[in-house]
Amino acid sequence: MAPTVSVDIWTDINCPFCYLGKRRFEQALEQFEHRDAVRVTHHSFELDPTLAPGHSAQVIDWIASKYGMPREQAEANERSLGLQAEAVGLGYEVDGRDYGNSFDMHRLLHLALEKGKQDAVIDALYAANFAAPQPLFGDPDRLIAVVTGAGLDESDVRRVLDSDEYADAVRADEQRAAELGAGGVPFFVLNNKYAVSGAQPPELFAQALQQCWDDAG
Repeated sequence: MAPTVSVDIWTDINCPFCYLGKRRFEQALEQFEHRDAVRVTHHSFELDPTLAPGHSAQVIDWIASKYGMPREQAEANERSLGLQAEAVGLGYEVDGRDYGNSFDMHRLLHLALEKGKQDAVIDALYAANFAAPQPLFGDPDRLIAVVTGAGLDESDVRRVLDSDEYADAVRADEQRAAELGAGGVPFFVLNNKYAVSGAQPPELFAQALQQCWDDAG
């Protein structure tokens, strides 16, 4: 049997470093000789699970409050993230973006995994949050439009949102992250053996992929 490399990635749609980290990992994967043997699964991690359902607020205000920094510094941080996103070909709204409760998004990502559309759906959610001016959190109609635009069936999406379907799967992902010692995201685990934390450079991801392949060979 030919070797494979499993990559499990814990992320949150609120997290700009998850957005950047996914692209940097993909840049490494594009250059990996055995990329067709790599299997990627995204897992749930809420940066702030205490937020009420439907919560939405300006991200710059939240950053300034959470880290006790002047609003000007929070704005500068967002501009820096925008430049990092631009460097890897991603769009990024540096002003007016919102943040909020991501639990339903994580449930929909489990639906997407079941339907074989997880990568497309997470990309669509990231783009809707980071690269578009309209608020994503607290707007169920826009959430539905984003994920159905990425290939999910609207009736499936509405069924999930009107129930607690996949809630246990989200909680199980979060429990597993705690067991692995993941204090933040993105958090990558390759072949259940190697952990990479943060939006690392593509070169580091490339080294980890090659190490996993060499171990399995």
